[in-house]
Amino acid sequence: MLKVVSSEEAFEIINNNLDLYECNSERVSLYDSLGRVLSEDIISGESIPPFNRSTVDGYAVRSSDTYGCGESMPAQLDIIGEILMGENADKPIKDGQCIKISTGGMLPAGADSVVMVEHTDCSFDSLCLAYKAVSPFENVTRKGDDIKVGDTVLRKGTVITSREIGILASLGVSEVSACIKPRVGIISTGDEIVPIDGEASPGKIRDINSHILSALMREKGCECKQYGIVKDDYDEIYAAVVKAVEENDIVLISGGSSAGTRDMTAQIIGSLGEVYAHGIAVKPGKPTIIGKIDGKAVFGLPGHPAASYFVCLRFIVPLVKRLLGCIEDNIRVKSNILQNISSNHGREEIVCVRITDRGAEPVFGKSGVISLLSESDGYIIIDRNREGLKSGETVEIHLF
Repeated sequence: MLKVVSSEEAFEIINNNLDLYECNSERVSLYDSLGRVLSEDIISGESIPPFNRSTVDGYAVRSSDTYGCGESMPAQLDIIGEILMGENADKPIKDGQCIKISTGGMLPAGADSVVMVEHTDCSFDSLCLAYKAVSPFENVTRKGDDIKVGDTVLRKGTVITSREIGILASLGVSEVSACIKPRVGIISTGDEIVPIDGEASPGKIRDINSHILSALMREKGCECKQYGIVKDDYDEIYAAVVKAVEENDIVLISGGSSAGTRDMTAQIIGSLGEVYAHGIAVKPGKPTIIGKIDGKAVFGLPGHPAASYFVCLRFIVPLVKRLLGCIEDNIRVKSNILQNISSNHGREEIVCVRITDRGAEPVFGKSGVISLLSESDGYIIIDRNREGLKSGETVEIHLF
């Protein structure tokens, strides 16, 4: 018989018993940092932009020289030169003077704003007529407007995406300190399982779990090693678990986690270490095992692919984020559910949804149906104290 715990109890067990290790760090190049988790704050040593620069093509001026000007009475300014993009503005301007400037050009000393070229007439020799007044720092990005010296631009625990790469590049950061990836070993069990390039003959199914679990964990910043397909044989599963525990920080065993006569996962974990829970009151994913062997987290997951995926997403991914000190990146949105959904009281239920213009549409399927994942934008969680949701009710959607 399964000894089932609630989702809240499962999280408590994981948090209290699976503090596995302190995340070590390594230096990685900016190119290789994509998807990694920062192990230190990034403090800016310079200002971005490093100088006042024009945001338009026009003429750098003292704004006070343009006050009161207009179409009928333009300001008359002497043009004393031109600043091109990338040039040092080494010529200051004085009262009544201006300098032609390109977008991105460095503002010269003495100037505090730029008159757009559309609002000028410079058909006269060395004379610019400005037909529109500008205020101080109009059409100008000031030094440090984006980033100032001493700013914490990225915090420890940030997952580096293309956006963070841009920030780091702007600061001239060529390498960062990143958390070393947790190592995850994945074992797929079952006499009915065949390799993905094998023939799915009657009674056989391809090994989905090794690949979907590996992909999910790699998406979340882990290194994964697949230990192949292990038949429903106690000694073979035992040997695979021993090897995986030796080589990894977390071990996932898919299949063999329920209470059937051939389901030996809980027995093997218990013989090598400790089983903290065998069963979680969640659908899909009830026959889940939480254990530890030699200080390593070991999970027995359901054989059904969707159930295995959701258990991993719901319970194991947060553990990985905690180990990495990762800042929460679970994106959630609110919407209204488009139809009634029934649920069993006392059991948390995960339901896939598709987001439409009208609201969130449930995508139903049994726990073994893998296609519902690709058909969905995210999922909702029905609390175990509810007996379902009513059409039109506001729900929180966890986006994939």
